[in-house]
Amino acid sequence: MNKENMFAKLYQLICKDTGGQNESPILIKVVRMLTLTMIVYSLANGILFLAASHTGGLVFSLLCMLIFVTTFILSYYRGTFVSYCILNICILLWVIANVRMFGWGIGVQTFMFVLIAFCFFAKYKHTAAKIIYILVLLVLRMYLYFYCQNNNPSISITSEMNDIFQLVNSAAIFWSLSLPAYFFSTDTQALEGKLMEYNEQLKKQASIDPLTGLNNRRSTMEYLERLLQNAEEQISICLCDIDFFKRVNDTYGHDIGDIVLQEIAETFRKELPQGSFISRWGGEEFLLIFPHSNGDEAHYALDILRNKIKSIVFDGNGETFSVSMTFGLVEYDFHSDLTTVLKEADEKLYLGKESGRDRIVF
Repeated sequence: MNKENMFAKLYQLICKDTGGQNESPILIKVVRMLTLTMIVYSLANGILFLAASHTGGLVFSLLCMLIFVTTFILSYYRGTFVSYCILNICILLWVIANVRMFGWGIGVQTFMFVLIAFCFFAKYKHTAAKIIYILVLLVLRMYLYFYCQNNNPSISITSEMNDIFQLVNSAAIFWSLSLPAYFFSTDTQALEGKLMEYNEQLKKQASIDPLTGLNNRRSTMEYLERLLQNAEEQISICLCDIDFFKRVNDTYGHDIGDIVLQEIAETFRKELPQGSFISRWGGEEFLLIFPHSNGDEAHYALDILRNKIKSIVFDGNGETFSVSMTFGLVEYDFHSDLTTVLKEADEKLYLGKESGRDRIVF
């Protein structure tokens, strides 16, 4: 077995879910990672004590390692929150025992900050319980400080060993603080990213016509309001619809009618000038906006579009047919409001219908 597979299987073992309902997979992962950290830390201390021929320290380190190994094993047989509580209790008892045995100078009391960070990351609710727990840790830290001021350590170590333990403690504490911060922040960022994507999808769904993929009436009104308020260049607006579209639905069915709408929408996208705003206004009606074109330029583009649409041949269940469109085009005068502009475009569309269809009225 290569090293990559070995580490992958070990990580999978650490991440193994407890099987309980509504339990955080991130939390149990961090519990086990912190427990493994304490096992490795205790083993490192044992090696240091062994090298210094310090029997008392060696026995204490091995005992601590055994306790944390037991805690790690229990995490596979108990619920996530129970495992979290067991680890907290073990670390607290370990801190108290270390400070009383080796003194304040060894620095293990700083592990309480790890418990504070872990507490806030681990549970999203129960704010009152968190505050009480932090107050308990504060009182305990103050007690241990004053205890060490008035009592000598049970086991004495040299100043050189004390310095070494300070370095080991610092590394272990920084690592232990990083674990919950990394895993929970990564999870939060991933969730935030999913929410942003979901919001973007909702925004798109709210602004896009599902059949044609064009902008819907709501998003078009919002766009037009912004465009006319800040108008500095010529703007042309066209309201158009498919001639005799009801006849298409009645003759060939609504499924074929939908295909006609989709094909025409795709033709709009391909044939109209870049920067044109294309929307399905409702039913077989479409609203086309040319933000940087005067009426003549828009008329030219629409005439090409009109002829292109007439050339499309549709299959109506074995029978071919074509459709035409009528266009009502207006050029914005920089004074009229949105309602007036749309009404004028609608009147020109109606005029085109009355005068024979398949034409552009400008």
